[in-house]
Amino acid sequence: GMNLDQIIARIKVCHDQGKRVVRLHTGDPSLYGAIFEQIRELQKLGIPYEVFPGVTAAFAAAASMGMEYTLPEVTQTLILTRIAGRTPVPESEDLEKLAAHGSSMAIYLSLGHAQKVQKILETHYGKESLCAIAYKVSHPEEQIFYTQIQDLVKSCKENKITRHALIIVGKAVEASRGNKDLIQSKLYDAGFSHGYRTASPK
Repeated sequence: GMNLDQIIARIKVCHDQGKRVVRLHTGDPSLYGAIFEQIRELQKLGIPYEVFPGVTAAFAAAASMGMEYTLPEVTQTLILTRIAGRTPVPESEDLEKLAAHGSSMAIYLSLGHAQKVQKILETHYGKESLCAIAYKVSHPEEQIFYTQIQDLVKSCKENKITRHALIIVGKAVEASRGNKDLIQSKLYDAGFSHGYRTASPK
């Protein structure tokens, strides 16, 4: 692939020729898309740009799994993160600290450190808790593998997954696989009022 200087140079040549240039990213460009550095260079050159949103892998996976990340009275938080690797992570955002919340979490770009991820998740979510390995979601080759956290590394090896996947943990995964006791929302409860509906009398 091209480096940043080559990408910007190609965009400038096409822009100067009056062409419309599309710089296509997978997922949503605002998440691990490295668009900031590209935008900065376009600004320096006075080249106008517009960013169009996409669907990140965490949300594409949830759609395939029939899963809601925010379960009533269970968790109202979703963490999107990655483990430190070649790209460092601020100390305050260390996976160990984030996992301590026990919320829904989607871990990107971390299969190269699956053993470390498994150990951290075992500590904070429990060895027998369910997790999902979402491989190439929204692609024709998409596959979702469910496994206990203690078998995360084993499942990756058995299914020959080394990249292009994210790890999803939290009680939302269990709910998507049949634990319906976790997902009784008040939103559609007949006795619950909100801005669009008055509660039915008991």
